[in-house]
Amino acid sequence: MRVTDIKALLPERLFDILSQQYDELRPCQKKAIDKGLLTGANLLVCTPTASGKTLVAEMAALKAILDAEGKALYIVPLKALASEKFKDFGKRYGSLCKVALSIGDMDSADTYLEDYQLIICTSEKLDSLLRHRSPWLSRVAVVIVDEVHLLNDAGRGPTLEILLTIMRHLLPKMQLIALSATIGNPHELAKWLNANLVLDSWRPVELHQGVYHMGKTEFY
Repeated sequence: MRVTDIKALLPERLFDILSQQYDELRPCQKKAIDKGLLTGANLLVCTPTASGKTLVAEMAALKAILDAEGKALYIVPLKALASEKFKDFGKRYGSLCKVALSIGDMDSADTYLEDYQLIICTSEKLDSLLRHRSPWLSRVAVVIVDEVHLLNDAGRGPTLEILLTIMRHLLPKMQLIALSATIGNPHELAKWLNANLVLDSWRPVELHQGVYHMGKTEFY
């Protein structure tokens, strides 16, 4: 599928940026579009690292923002990853919307985020924002959860599970995009998330498995 094939589904300004950067969509991106990415469907995207999952999330987020449906919230597990996404999204989409990073003070409602459309935060920060009843949260249209397999993590899992449950209750019409490269029970998780499942094994660099011993590597 070429980017020009989905021109009618994208806001014009978003299409202009994507068409300058990409000619063809990767397999997981095509599958996501076929499963309702650009028509508001919840998705669980389980594909290898570097297969194009982030662009799936970006298309959902920017479409909602540019169509004036509401804000987009991008949840990541680590502050370092949040900072990386903030720089990347700001560089790529800063001309289309206001991008914010919210990972700091855990005792604040961050009311200034009312003026931002694409907000990157950690699970812990979102927990704080919910506890402080940040009024702008009611305007969130798309929630993206990166590394959603951490639901199974003993430390972060319970917090993430509660956050998703609360957000789905508070925002029943929101679009949820969950991303991961490693999920052992994708069908079960997709059912819990009420999401369409996108599975694909394509990766930009093929992996080979083998054993290195005494200066030699044997692949199998």
